[in-house]
Amino acid sequence: QVQLVESGGGLVQAGGSLRLSCAASGRTFSVYAMGWFRQAPGKERTVIASITWSDGNAYYVDSVKGRFTTSRDNAKNTVYLQMNTLKPEDTAVYYCAASYNPGQWGYWGQGTQVTVSA
Repeated sequence: QVQLVESGGGLVQAGGSLRLSCAASGRTFSVYAMGWFRQAPGKERTVIASITWSDGNAYYVDSVKGRFTTSRDNAKNTVYLQMNTLKPEDTAVYYCAASYNPGQWGYWGQGTQVTVSA
């Protein structure tokens, strides 16, 4: 199993930036990919970005493409989500997740609140 601990959320004004971190421990050597999800009040949790652990190949949904960047530091077993040009509609609880197989997100961080004020 893998354990995930997130950090870095907070309150920021529109146009500002935040960086989220997700530190993984445990059976990290078998992780296929790490994902970033968010859940706004009254909405479903949806994926916004992901990165494969071995080669760093990243994927983004259109709503964050060009503003958000995910990266990983294999030596620290940590992935990051750099969020720039934040908008009020980015307000949500952000989660990181790990998968051992493509598309199967079986392990989750505790979530961190990101609030973007207008």
